[in-house]
Amino acid sequence: MKLLSNPSLLLTLLITCLCASASGRTTETWNFGWKFHPGNPPAAESLLTDDAGWIDVNLPHDFQISQEWVEPSADERPDMSNQMANVKSRLSPRGFKEMGTGWYRKTFTPDSSWIGKRVILDFEGIMLTGDVYVNGKRLGSTDYGYLGTEVDLTGVLNYGQPNVVAVKADTGKPENSRWYTGGGLFRDVNLIVTDKNHYFVRNPLKITTPVVGEDLSTVKIEAEIASRHRPDSLSVRVEIKNPDGSVIYDHVNKIRNYRSQRIRHFDIDSVLIEKPALWDTDNPNLYTLSLSLIGKDGKVADSITENFGIRSIEFSPEFGMKLNGRKVLLKGIANHHTLGALGAAAYPRAMEKRIQLLKDFGFNHIRTSHNPYSKSFLDLCDRYGILVVDELYDKWKRQYAGDRKDWTDQWQHDVEEWARRDRNHPSVVMWSLGNELQMISDLPYNDWGVTPYRLQKMLLDNFDGTRPSTVAMHPRGRNHFTDSLPAPLALATDIASYNYRYMYFPGDSRRFPDMMFYQSEANTSGMGPNYFDMDLDRVIGLAYWGMIDYLGESQGWPAKGWAQGVFDISLEPKPMAYFLRSFFKPDEPIVHIAVEDSDDDSEWNGITVGTTSYSSHWNRKDGSKLRIRTFTNADEVELLLNGKSLGRKRNDRNDSKERNRILWENVPYNKGTLEAVAYRDGQKTPVARHRIETAGKPVKLLVETDNPQWKADGQDLQHVRITAVDSRGRIVPDAMQSLDFEVEGPAEIVGVINGDINSEELTVGQTRRMFQGKAALIMRSSRTPGKVILRIKPEGDIKEATIATSTNPTDIN
Repeated sequence: MKLLSNPSLLLTLLITCLCASASGRTTETWNFGWKFHPGNPPAAESLLTDDAGWIDVNLPHDFQISQEWVEPSADERPDMSNQMANVKSRLSPRGFKEMGTGWYRKTFTPDSSWIGKRVILDFEGIMLTGDVYVNGKRLGSTDYGYLGTEVDLTGVLNYGQPNVVAVKADTGKPENSRWYTGGGLFRDVNLIVTDKNHYFVRNPLKITTPVVGEDLSTVKIEAEIASRHRPDSLSVRVEIKNPDGSVIYDHVNKIRNYRSQRIRHFDIDSVLIEKPALWDTDNPNLYTLSLSLIGKDGKVADSITENFGIRSIEFSPEFGMKLNGRKVLLKGIANHHTLGALGAAAYPRAMEKRIQLLKDFGFNHIRTSHNPYSKSFLDLCDRYGILVVDELYDKWKRQYAGDRKDWTDQWQHDVEEWARRDRNHPSVVMWSLGNELQMISDLPYNDWGVTPYRLQKMLLDNFDGTRPSTVAMHPRGRNHFTDSLPAPLALATDIASYNYRYMYFPGDSRRFPDMMFYQSEANTSGMGPNYFDMDLDRVIGLAYWGMIDYLGESQGWPAKGWAQGVFDISLEPKPMAYFLRSFFKPDEPIVHIAVEDSDDDSEWNGITVGTTSYSSHWNRKDGSKLRIRTFTNADEVELLLNGKSLGRKRNDRNDSKERNRILWENVPYNKGTLEAVAYRDGQKTPVARHRIETAGKPVKLLVETDNPQWKADGQDLQHVRITAVDSRGRIVPDAMQSLDFEVEGPAEIVGVINGDINSEELTVGQTRRMFQGKAALIMRSSRTPGKVILRIKPEGDIKEATIATSTNPTDIN
């Protein structure tokens, strides 16, 4: 790879800065050593309060996940024959957890090296709203907990003695969200120290690639710098490393044309890269940019580092979306930010595990419904090649944006914080400003959302003009004068995003040829037609709603949340996951047996979301006749019962309702083996097989870990899957024994789960029942490397299981 500097730039190389050893900025993780107290203890913010009896916690932390379930009262249980009755339960949207307040405290003695420096606390998120106190004085807050805030400690610290940071987190009222949000310090907190006279401001970098090509690309670098003096002698060192870690650019640029303002935006540099390694979904190549702000004395005053990718995106009614000139179809998921057993606590390893699972099943896209996810999530999407529709809000209402300010007074701050934070991520290909609000007549300016959208877009484009913006449309909301036309808001957005209404795309396209279409939510019950019936060559793609089951948005007690996904809440694939895989990964031969258990036609939000429930085991009732689907992308499937053929059937690709899911009716149950064998193009050699067998009684447990690189950083996770098997190693689907867990070594259990959304058990503790023969637990490392032993004691006659693993020093990859 060859790199060329832009000859139009005057580059001044300061030899003195090359010898400077200090980075100018130190960043310390502040996730450890906090105290927590639920509720509102007296004088919680005071420096003098005794918190010795408070609970010791490390971040990320969701204080709601350990709360008891709150069963609906009698008057919250109306006639369940009414399909919408479930929404009347006060806490069903929020996961049947009571709302409330929690306080966090951290006591520390400031380092004497901070004297004369700028000291900042950076909170990535406080759920749902938060206030920050230092030594009893309120210094900062966040009104929308999905976005971060910083608190300036400069000048308020007492050196040589203990100081206290106290944080109040409030989850608001039940109606402040339509899903489980969690509560508390659920994301990272960092302490940052820089020079106090010259420094980079919050989220200062803007990295764009105006020209992208396989032979030559341009990287433009802009930044905002604060200075207390006229920085006539300030310079910025620019260093770029390519994806393999080699330095390919290292120059120092004199800052020129500086005016008297304290904060100033600068065009730092423009760099030409020959034969660049482009970022895409298959090869997510990442470059690293480091900027160092250098003072008159040659010392580094501040520094910042950020990854970026070189890639181009194009949108057109003719082809939908292109990435680096190649058509890419968004094959995605729209889910909330929570992480199953962990609640809202934003562990990077838990996010990574989900991304790996989605990639394996053919997903290339995530819509962050309906709020910004964490920084670490976008870092992971950059690294794994996931395309993101980054969404800011649900509704443009005070109720859904923290409820402490009117939304009209808040969006200006939120749009800026969001855009500046996320704009350098190559994974982000579209901005979404809201969800399902075009039917709300009393939005600001009373024009069904058009003016609020345009105002937000104007500000958004000021911080990033490289991506289109959209708003997801409610399925029942068309033009308020005639249903034959799109809603005015759909015509105003760059991209027309319709939830569930893909069938409108052809007609709206004929009337409005410039419209570009994205199915921002698609339901499991319509899976197949809602993919195959789109013009895949022209649409941008789709995001299936709730593909991973989650807490909140329950359709009725005892379900603790959404259960219409293709992966259960413990991340175990359901049979429908293989149907989805069959068309998300059409080049991978697949066949999977799914036995129909029950049918569900329930509705949610006016949309049929219920779907047929399937399982993939062969422990059935003697004498029963079964309906079976074989999910496949092959041409033909043969079904064999105990080696005897039940016939062959073709995959009907002309019928979107039957494509890739062959139906077998009245299949007799006989103990033994049921096998599906798939063929392509009339070939005699099978391309795929799937076999299910009748299992006996459970006799032992299989225990599998997922993280061989488990780091002793105090935050890394080890997910452990436990499966009950019979004497021949077959999964026992009706095993429901309770398991007791015991951990020895430098780790702790932070989550226990199975796939049963109706379970009355909490997702914290030392015990869990199996569901359909399986359970899972999650261990968090300490900051001391060492051997970790997990002992699992099941009830009944199943043998105990022990597994040993280790946490690795953080300097070992």
